[in-house]
Amino acid sequence: MKLILVLGALFGHIYCRETFVGDQVLEVIPRNEEQIRHLVNLEAEEHLQLDFWKSPTIPGETAHVRVPFVSAQAVKAFLESQGIAYSIMIEDVQVLLDKEDEEMLLNQRRERSGNFNFAAYHTLEEISQEMDNIVAEHPGLVTKVNIGQSFEKRPMNVLKFSTGGDKPAIWLDAGIHAREWVTQATALWTANKIASDYGSDPSITSILDTMDIFLLPVTNPDGYVFSQTKNRMWRKTRSLTPGSSCVGVDPNRNWDAGFGMAGASNNPCTETYHGKFANSEVEVKSIVDFVKSHGNIKAFISIHSYSQLLLYPYGYKADPAPDQDELDQLAKSAVTALASLYGTKFKYGSIIKTIYQASGSTIDWTYSQGIKYSFTFELRDTGRYGFLLPASQIIPTAQETWLALRTIMEHTLNHPY
Repeated sequence: MKLILVLGALFGHIYCRETFVGDQVLEVIPRNEEQIRHLVNLEAEEHLQLDFWKSPTIPGETAHVRVPFVSAQAVKAFLESQGIAYSIMIEDVQVLLDKEDEEMLLNQRRERSGNFNFAAYHTLEEISQEMDNIVAEHPGLVTKVNIGQSFEKRPMNVLKFSTGGDKPAIWLDAGIHAREWVTQATALWTANKIASDYGSDPSITSILDTMDIFLLPVTNPDGYVFSQTKNRMWRKTRSLTPGSSCVGVDPNRNWDAGFGMAGASNNPCTETYHGKFANSEVEVKSIVDFVKSHGNIKAFISIHSYSQLLLYPYGYKADPAPDQDELDQLAKSAVTALASLYGTKFKYGSIIKTIYQASGSTIDWTYSQGIKYSFTFELRDTGRYGFLLPASQIIPTAQETWLALRTIMEHTLNHPY
C-alpha cells in the first residue's frame, strides 16, 4: 500500500510539470570560429527551443546543448552538414528527472521519522525549516536575517554566523540560477558545517572569532520553486516583463557592472536576458542594499554549477583586475585544496578569459564596490549530468568545495585590507 501511495505521489508530481521525454543533451565540439558562429546562429533559432547548458566560446572546447525531441533530427542534420562533431551526453533527460523525483519523494518519507538528510535535494520549505533548525541548535552563534522578498513575495533569509560585535564579514550565496540544485544543497551543508565546527575546528573558530559569515542558500527562491514544481530546467527569476509574454530575468546579468554590454541579451525570451535596468530584480536589489548598508564585507563568494571552475573578475571586460595576481594565486591555492580530497580538477581564472564575456555579473559588481576577494564557483560536474547531478554527489561536492571556501576565508582573515 505504501508503495502505491509513493508512486501515486510521484506520478501526480510529474504530471503537473513540464516533461522532457526524448530530449537529449549533446556535447558539441566546434573546431574553429566559423563553427562557433554556426552554433550561435543555431541558438538564435527560437523555434528549435535549444537550451545551451554550456555555451560555445572557444574552438576545441566542448559546448553542451539540450535539444527537444522534436528538434533533434534537424539539429543533428545541421551539425553534420557543417562538419561539427557531436556526441550524445544524456540520452533522455526525462529518465534522469524521473529518477530525481523518485529519490526526493522517498527521502521525504524517510525524513518524516529521521533527521535532515544533507545527501538529498529538498524543497524550499524543507530548506527553510532546516535553516530554522540550525539557528535553534546554535543560538549563540547563528541567527536568521531577512534581507527582503522575492518578486513572488517569498522571504530572502540569510544565516548570520557571528560571535558578537561589529566585525568585517564574508558573504556566501548559492542558487542564483534556479536549476543549479547542487548549489543550494551545498550551501545548506556548508551552513551546518560552519555551525557544527565552531569551537572544535581551529580554522573556522579563528575566522568566526574575527569575522562574521553571511550565507544565503537560495538566492532565487521563486525560480527554485518553479524548477521543482513546473519546469526543472528553469534558470531565471519569475518577474514579469512589460510588453513580453516571456517571464524572468537572468539575475547574474542584472548587476550594475557593465550592465547591458556584450555577454547578456536584451531579448526577454532568452536565458541571459539582463532585465530592463540594473538591479531591476528585487532579489538582486536586496543583496545590493545589504552589501551597501553593511559596508564592511571583505569576501563575496557566489556558488553556481556546473563546469568545475573558480572565477574572479572581470566578466564584462578583458582588462585585468587590479588585484589579478593575488586573486589568481588565491584561486590556484583554493582549487588545489579542493582537489586534495577526491581529485576533482577545477580550472581557474577571470570570467572573460576562462569561459566567456558576461556583463552585469554579481562579482564584477561586488569587486567594483571594493570587495577584493570576489569569486564565483562553478561546481560539479563537467557535463556527464550537468544540472542534473545525482543526489549521491551532493556531499562529496560540498566536502571538496568546503576546502576551497575555507582557503579563501583563511586568506581573507590573514590579509586584512
